[in-house]
Amino acid sequence: MGFNGISGAVNEPGELPWEVVVGYFAIALAIVFIIGKKYGGLKAFTTLDLVYIGIGGAFAMVWEFYIGSFIGRFLPSTPFVSVGFWGRLIIVFIVAGLVRKAGAGMLTLFIFDFLSDLFHYGFGGEPMFFIYETLTYGLFVDLMIVFTKGKIFGIGYTPKEVDQPSAISVSRTNVLAALEGGILGALWALPDPLFYEGFFGPFIYAYAPNWGKIIFHIYAFLPGDIIMGIIGGILAYYIARAVGQ
Repeated sequence: MGFNGISGAVNEPGELPWEVVVGYFAIALAIVFIIGKKYGGLKAFTTLDLVYIGIGGAFAMVWEFYIGSFIGRFLPSTPFVSVGFWGRLIIVFIVAGLVRKAGAGMLTLFIFDFLSDLFHYGFGGEPMFFIYETLTYGLFVDLMIVFTKGKIFGIGYTPKEVDQPSAISVSRTNVLAALEGGILGALWALPDPLFYEGFFGPFIYAYAPNWGKIIFHIYAFLPGDIIMGIIGGILAYYIARAVGQ
């Protein structure tokens, strides 16, 4: 017996053990609780923050399913190129750079998922997709915000050498933005093949995963996602500077 289109299959051949997946998401939820407790959760967001998050989540949906999908028609069909996903990645990174508060990533992904279901997929399979995307893609961004103490992509970073030329300071910040963006880009390449193809797809639709395909997709996604992560980090830095942050 299923629920909302979810088969609930946990014994498909090759499927990630449900204990491993539950363990990851239990730890992720604990981290979310700690972050919310320490940084104030939704109360920490200003009206402007929520505007950035709302617009970002909406534009990410429009890009991935309409603009990116249209552009993708003119490109070779290959897992190495994903215009829609890359656009979402860059948009979420820009939102994170503008808000720079823990929870911005997860909330942006939640809005993206809600609007994707509303206008594209339908709500079959929920709440699995909300859980999966917010606690992987969104959480990775928020952990970077916490790790950098709100100075993600070098935004707000001030070098110790106060008398150094501004050009050197900007160059160092660009390197920081590129490094953090590249790390996040690499992390963003993992959830779809590992968690979706390895567990959530089989769990919802009851099919056996193909681990050869999963490993191939990891290798295929990493280069482009890292490059787009670098671009997204640098864009986020300059856009945040342009609006006075």
